[in-house]
Amino acid sequence: MSQPQPNDLSRSLTALDQDGTLIAVIEMSQSSWLVAGTVPGIERQPLKKLAPDEAALFRLLQRWQDEAARSGRTMARVTVAFEAGRDGFWLARWLRSRGIEAHVIHSTSVAISREHRRAKTDRLDTAMLMRVFLGWLRGERGHCRMVAVPTIEEEDARRPNREHESLVGERTRIINRMKSTLARLGIRGFKPELRKAPQHVEGLRTPEDTPIPPNTLDEFRRDLARLAMVREQIGAVEQARLGRLQEAPATDPHAMMRLLASIIGIGIETADMLVQEILCRNLRDRRAVARYAGLTGSPDESGSRRREKGLAKAGNARVRRGLIQLAWRFLMFQKDSALARWFRARTAGPEGARKTTMIVALARKLLIALWRMVMTGEIPEGVVLRQAA
Repeated sequence: MSQPQPNDLSRSLTALDQDGTLIAVIEMSQSSWLVAGTVPGIERQPLKKLAPDEAALFRLLQRWQDEAARSGRTMARVTVAFEAGRDGFWLARWLRSRGIEAHVIHSTSVAISREHRRAKTDRLDTAMLMRVFLGWLRGERGHCRMVAVPTIEEEDARRPNREHESLVGERTRIINRMKSTLARLGIRGFKPELRKAPQHVEGLRTPEDTPIPPNTLDEFRRDLARLAMVREQIGAVEQARLGRLQEAPATDPHAMMRLLASIIGIGIETADMLVQEILCRNLRDRRAVARYAGLTGSPDESGSRRREKGLAKAGNARVRRGLIQLAWRFLMFQKDSALARWFRARTAGPEGARKTTMIVALARKLLIALWRMVMTGEIPEGVVLRQAA
């Protein structure tokens, strides 16, 4: 029998003493929290609606502890769980700092009824959360999975990359909107992304040899100003990241980034995304790595029916998108690597697999190879590194 992994979040590794454990679950919303409890020594199942207030929650847990103590039970363990959502992880960190065992349930890991019109209320949701949380505490697999609660420093370290992604998307939207505006006027070939574009706007003419209409021109000027501001913010994020990397090059995340960026074809932006979003996580094996990125399959088997429904897409979408883009780039810059040769062998000839299908398999293999590289220092076979400056 295999030993459970120390970071296995699919079940609790602590034996449950139900007579000495206060168990609570929270159904959280923007306007209120509904707290359900299982209190030893009390037959009723307490249910309390609170305003979103952590101090009131703490007082409620203490009151339930006092009720259990009056019935002759000693609470050696207080454990609380709630679903991952808009509120993030701050409440779990706050509760843990006060000696309460707090867990965050992965929302998609909770099985729900498949009835066409099922009843759904906060009361029913708390009852469902209590059932799956009790099963998890007993150490049984399949009830639910917990999310690893990051520290506030780990959450903050992901912000630059995510902000950069958002700003790049905003830059693309502004440019596309400006090009669409010009196309409606019959003007083609103008590139608003160029830095000298504002100097040439006044000279633009429609096919009828008329200038851009005044309202459209004013909108165009505002879009150009917005584009300049977004471009400036992108540069500020990139410079701040490089500054932090130079200040502390030997820390674990920065050392991983420098190692990945030493591979020809991988830049600082991609390395930062991979390290902060997945490689810094304490994932137990290569299957967990691929599963977190959503690059595993989703088979559909029933009786004699066997089919594959494609990628599960249940993991981190940022990692998945970035890896598929990286896989195409890897084929360009690392043509002699073992992974690139494997891809070409699988897609060569009329009987070869489709490249768009096999690129996902290459992305999965590449992710596992990079994970092994940062964990053990093993360089993927045939990969060319940049020469040290």
